[in-house]
Amino acid sequence: MEHGEGETAGQIIILNGAPRSGKSSIVEAVQAGFDGVWVNLGADAYVRHVTPARYRPGIGLRPGGERPDLEPLVPRFYAALYDSIAAHSRLGFNIVAEFGHHDAYSRPLGILADCARQLAGLPAFFVGVRCPLDVVMQRRLAEGPERRGVYVAVEAGAPIPAPVIAWQEHVHRPGIYDLEVDTSMKSPQACAEEIKQALERGIPRPSAFEQLAAGGC
Repeated sequence: MEHGEGETAGQIIILNGAPRSGKSSIVEAVQAGFDGVWVNLGADAYVRHVTPARYRPGIGLRPGGERPDLEPLVPRFYAALYDSIAAHSRLGFNIVAEFGHHDAYSRPLGILADCARQLAGLPAFFVGVRCPLDVVMQRRLAEGPERRGVYVAVEAGAPIPAPVIAWQEHVHRPGIYDLEVDTSMKSPQACAEEIKQALERGIPRPSAFEQLAAGGC
C-alpha cells in the first residue's frame, strides 16, 4: 500500500449505530482526547454540508425503502465518502466517522461490503455503537420539537414510531465488529477510552472489515 511520501497510514475508526445511539458524542470525545489529527468524515457532516438539499438524506436514508428514487445515488455517495476516508488515511491523517449502515432499502444494495473493500490494506477499526431502544426514545424526547422532527415526531406516552424500531432492527446486521460499546452503560469519554485501549492491543485478524469485504455480510 502506497501512502504519502514519508507518511504512515492514518488510523481509521468507523462507528456504526442507530440515530441517537451516541455516535457523534464518541466522535467528539475521540477528537478531543486522542493524540494526533483526527478528521471527522461521517454521515452527519456529509448529509448536512455536502449532499445537495434535494438529494437528502442521501446516505442517511432510513430502513424501509421509502425513497427508491434516491437509492441509485446512495452507493455512489458512500463510495465517494469512503474513497475520501481512504485518501485521508493514506496521507497520514486519522479518521473517525459515524454511520448508520443498513441494507434495508427497496432492494439489497450491499453497500457495507463495498465500503469495506475500499479500505483494503488500511488500518480500519469497526465499532458497533449499541444503545437500548428505551434509552434512544428518552434521548429523542429530551430534544426540542425542532430536532425530533428531523426523522420522526415522537411524544411521551405514544407508541414507538416504526422508523425508530426499524433502525434498531437493521443497523447492526450482520453485526460483525472489532469492538462493541454500549452508550447506555458508559459515557462517550469512557467509550472512546475503550476504543483507544482496543487499538493499543491491536486490530484482530481477520479484522471486521476484512471479513465483510470477503463476504461476511
